[in-house]
Amino acid sequence: MKFSSTALSVVLLLGAGCDAFSPLANANTNTGAKASATALQAAAQGSMSQKKGDRLEFMKNPQYHRRGFKDVREKVEETMEEQYKSDLVEDLKSNNFLMEKEGVKMYLAKDFGFCWGVERSIALAYEAVEHYPDKKLHITNELIHNPEVNDSLTSMNVNLIDKESTTGSKDFSPVEEGDVVILPAFGASYEEMEMLDKKTRNTALASCPVDRS
Repeated sequence: MKFSSTALSVVLLLGAGCDAFSPLANANTNTGAKASATALQAAAQGSMSQKKGDRLEFMKNPQYHRRGFKDVREKVEETMEEQYKSDLVEDLKSNNFLMEKEGVKMYLAKDFGFCWGVERSIALAYEAVEHYPDKKLHITNELIHNPEVNDSLTSMNVNLIDKESTTGSKDFSPVEEGDVVILPAFGASYEEMEMLDKKTRNTALASCPVDRS
């Protein structure tokens, strides 16, 4: 469990009287289409590169906490072991993932349990709660697709950012200056990171390092 140190349209205009099915017209049209597509692709890549660069700059800000909080790590490790460790699962793992009783065989998937990225996300979220006992904490989405984990954060008074029923957009109005915001394992949009960079002082980046969108 220990871990180390976010519509394009193309219009082609043909000259009056031109035959779109003639070899010359096709050649000119294809050339124009390819040039337009190349230009659009380059513009899109440029925009993506700019946003990627901005994201990296956001995360360099001291308010972004990507490595957790060592001062509470030991306590969080104990909490996670109590909540998510099972003696039955450990017995199955130690017996080649198989248990047999009264003629009935029970197998355990070898990949059963949290992956490293999810485990890290849970630990970082728990550490944020422990590290900021006097702060108001929010999370921009479910931490992971696991009701037990999400309910656990709710019981710790972590506020889940609601979505507006009409637009589907997230309502960040409850987030105030100085609050702590947790970004879930699935990451956050560029717009969310940009807004939080201006609005909050502490952001716990609990997104999976392998899957940051």
